[in-house]
Amino acid sequence: MTTRADQIREALSALQPVHLEVIDESHMHSRGLETHYKAVIVSAQFEGRRAIQRHQAAYAAMGPLMQQVHALGLHTYTPAEWQADANVPDSPRCRGGSKHDLA
Repeated sequence: MTTRADQIREALSALQPVHLEVIDESHMHSRGLETHYKAVIVSAQFEGRRAIQRHQAAYAAMGPLMQQVHALGLHTYTPAEWQADANVPDSPRCRGGSKHDLA
């Protein structure tokens, strides 16, 4: 059985990453399983691109799969940036506020 994280990895492989991590962080949120992800993408395709352009490239690679994900945190690096500092920030804890949260 293919997980949504596997599907995300497959979609983001279009960016030809030299490093790719897809982490299911749904357990940190109140919206159920397979809803919240963090992706760490290191690709030469990000050379010379601003952060917004890198994210747009990732969203384009995701295509219709993006509609099946509530949240996708993107951390995008060039190989040189990754080599210089491979620290990925921790994701924030869910602060609630969803109609799905219990009162």
